[in-house]
Amino acid sequence: MSLVTDFPAARADVAADHFVKRLSVETDCDDVASAMRAGDQDFVLLHVVGSPDAYARRHVPGALHLRHRDITPERMAEWPGDTLFVVYCAGPHCNGADRAALALARLKRPVKIMLGGITGWADEGLPFATGPEPGKLL
Repeated sequence: MSLVTDFPAARADVAADHFVKRLSVETDCDDVASAMRAGDQDFVLLHVVGSPDAYARRHVPGALHLRHRDITPERMAEWPGDTLFVVYCAGPHCNGADRAALALARLKRPVKIMLGGITGWADEGLPFATGPEPGKLL
């Protein structure tokens, strides 16, 4: 028996349930970029860490800068209640996206984390935007 099989694989129905749950709260950089390129952006992308200056230096095109600590009922009232938010932070070493996702979920807002954050976006070779505005993904 190897370390891989030390714990038996889950039954197919248990595995399917697990992965559906993960996919309901996670997305990846390529899926976000593909939706944006196709004009199918049915979500608001939030850059949830760093200062306005850090955001202006480099962010995912189309992302709005809204730090997790600024996610309040008053601020989120700008969007309809069923708006899906996709949040990202610096990368796997950062928990800003988790904090933002938790804040949004506690406000009863639909939310997903973009896995990898800025690091994942760069690893995919996707372009960044600069400046104080969201920019566009071409």
